[in-house]
Amino acid sequence: MPRYRFNEFILSPRRRVLVRNGREQPLIPRYFDLLVFLVERRGEAVHRREIFDRVWGDVVVSDSALSQAIRTVRRALGDDSRESRYVRTVSRHGYRFVYAEVLEEDDATELLVAAVETAPDIQGDEPADRFEPLLERLTRAPAGTTDEEDRREAAELLHTLGTAEALRRLGTRPGHARARALLRDSRWEIAGAGTVPFAGQPGALAATRELVALRLRRAASVAATRWAGASLGGGVAGAAAGVVGGILLASVPGSEASLAVVPVLALLGGGCGAAGGAGVGAGLAVAESIVRARRAAVLIAGAAVGGGLAGLAAQWLGRWSLEAIVGVTVEVGGGLEGVVIGAAAGLGYIAATSHIEGGPASPRGRRRLAAAGMTALACGLAALALTLAGRPLVGATIHAIAQQSRGSQATLAPLGRLIGEPDFGPRSAAILGTGEGAVFGFGLALGLTRRPKS
Repeated sequence: MPRYRFNEFILSPRRRVLVRNGREQPLIPRYFDLLVFLVERRGEAVHRREIFDRVWGDVVVSDSALSQAIRTVRRALGDDSRESRYVRTVSRHGYRFVYAEVLEEDDATELLVAAVETAPDIQGDEPADRFEPLLERLTRAPAGTTDEEDRREAAELLHTLGTAEALRRLGTRPGHARARALLRDSRWEIAGAGTVPFAGQPGALAATRELVALRLRRAASVAATRWAGASLGGGVAGAAAGVVGGILLASVPGSEASLAVVPVLALLGGGCGAAGGAGVGAGLAVAESIVRARRAAVLIAGAAVGGGLAGLAAQWLGRWSLEAIVGVTVEVGGGLEGVVIGAAAGLGYIAATSHIEGGPASPRGRRRLAAAGMTALACGLAALALTLAGRPLVGATIHAIAQQSRGSQATLAPLGRLIGEPDFGPRSAAILGTGEGAVFGFGLALGLTRRPKS
């Protein structure tokens, strides 16, 4: 693996350092990978899609994340977007590394690096106090997308100058809550940036509200895509389980069910799976969009809340429909079951993607299947615990409704006899419930982690 020398810079992919005149220029890992990729493909116009696939291959991010990364790389190189010496924007396509004299050399020789320099060099007649102009840019109300990016750049520069000093000077001047939120959000993209606490600080609640709104705006399209994918995945899984269950029920000896029950169970399973996937997926997608720290706890809580809300809605609608339209009163689960299975889905998803940082996880190939399998295992165990506690899931609820409906073909007693029980009993409910939970978790995770083609 060679290292690259251009102008006063040395870029060592093996040592993962960028050195300028003997001093390391800190970059977070993904931004370092971006620079290496552009230098490796120097002279070529690299499409945004290729960059996303190479640098953000295990997460899904928006175009603004790439723009921010390019801005930070240019800052580390002392480059100017208006007169690019190193990284040039190719309109409606991507970026190109344009510095012509890049030398490849053996990286086995020693590379001398001085102490890390975190502040940019002072050039020209730049004012001695560099904090104040940046703080003025940071605290002004944004008037549009361009102004928002200008404020974000000011926040990033303040981190390079010194996070603690920037916060001290920010104080409680007008717009401090919005500025603190932007400093908190941008610190993850600047190597060596300090912490930006909210607790115990002035305007903590307002800053938290601004941070949540900021991250949701930036990730709205990604969150919506993942929510839709989770809903679709849960729906397809539920429909597939309904088809298998219907075929099995119709083929069991002694069953009065015909193949006409197959599309009915598929429709019911698909609807329940889609509703559950929408709730749990929304909780996970929103939580991943707004949280960078304490990811595990927040994602589990988000999935539990989303699942609980979806379950409560299904529970209310199911009971009301059965009583008002059919005149059947059946114990219909929903709220508690949604919380438990949602939390389990979040736990399984976190366990499989805990190594992924920088955005909503989107593993590929075997890793994606492993994430789906881990989520399926967690949801299956949660469903088993619920059925052992006497909480009905979809199959058990359908059986209870069928028992009270004269002439119904959807009674699951034949499946119970196939398992070895005289009727649809606790063992049958446990096996069926575990399968329901596992299939739902698998479909949910596959849909949630689906990577957009664009």
